[in-house]
Amino acid sequence: MISSLRPDLTTRIHPEPPHTVDHFDLLPDSLLLSILNIIGDVKTLGRCCVVSKRFQTLIPQVENVVVRVDCVISDDDATSASGIDKSRTPFSSFFRLVVGGIVKPIQAIGQFLGHKKLLTVGTNGNGNGDGDGDGEQLGGVTHHSPTQVLKNFSDLRFLKIELPSGELGIEDDVLLKWRADFGSTLDNCVMLGACSVIDKQNMQNLASSENSYDGIGGEDNGSIPESFYTNGGLKLRVVWTISSLIAASARHYLLQPIISEHKTLDSLVLTDADGQGMLCMNKEQLEELRVKPLSASSASKRTLVPALNMKLWYAPYLELPDGRVLKGATLVAIRPSEQSGQKEGSDGSWVSSAFEEPYGTAVRMLVKRRTYCLEMNSF
Repeated sequence: MISSLRPDLTTRIHPEPPHTVDHFDLLPDSLLLSILNIIGDVKTLGRCCVVSKRFQTLIPQVENVVVRVDCVISDDDATSASGIDKSRTPFSSFFRLVVGGIVKPIQAIGQFLGHKKLLTVGTNGNGNGDGDGDGEQLGGVTHHSPTQVLKNFSDLRFLKIELPSGELGIEDDVLLKWRADFGSTLDNCVMLGACSVIDKQNMQNLASSENSYDGIGGEDNGSIPESFYTNGGLKLRVVWTISSLIAASARHYLLQPIISEHKTLDSLVLTDADGQGMLCMNKEQLEELRVKPLSASSASKRTLVPALNMKLWYAPYLELPDGRVLKGATLVAIRPSEQSGQKEGSDGSWVSSAFEEPYGTAVRMLVKRRTYCLEMNSF
């Protein structure tokens, strides 16, 4: 009799759970993908992969991805970790040989471009990575290149990669921003620079102490003052321009594997956390790079820059909408010489839209001033 009662006791002590509906499972994949596309951040998406098998299936279908590079690992670090021969990337010594002795502001580019590759911090070496074994192991942290991180995304359309900082080593009070558009080579580049950024409240003291500099406090007819050529002002702007072009061409060279592998891309942006430089490629430019051979320097690890025509605008002092003042404000618009025959009416759009505010206003103010034309050979 006791044995006949045992099933009933078991049922009472351990009742079967009532059937419940998981409302999350009722959400369509399209809605979840819309949410994941808004998230974008590749590390967050990687964590979502371990939530469920459904997420693991959906993550590779995400179209909008942002990769934030945590650190850049040099050849020295990578060699100590994996024994890689540094002779494969000789651009650091090449760069110092060519321009290292000319000016200090662009020496930092050689240090950056001498790095073997860009690497993101993946895991802490506890076996929670992607398991492909392709990462670099340094200090207990596994590093993966953007190419490795993105290899499982099959439907990428919009990709943004953000470096931890700009390549150009400049003083804290110096303003230097650039934007470059590339296809298989440079399409155009815009550079905005200033010797310093001054608060408006300090302008009165500056005017009284430097009233002989570039006509401060005096008449400004829109022309470049004679002192600009004699006090190193022009040389400095040339350095800024070359530095920006080298940084842009190096970024372009590094993107080749990603562009080749992800043929669904419609837009690619490579920027940095400092907001110093931005390389952009649209769908047509991406396709051009895939079908047209890239002119590259294997020794310098960057895309060759073609012969250029440049337009320069200068203002001794330029007030921004937020009240700050740019001292020695300079704008340079750059296009390949082979495009010089195209209609000039298109210049206004790509130049004026290169930067966000308040620098967009600065650009529109500068292009109203006198224009100076320059040329530069391929390098």
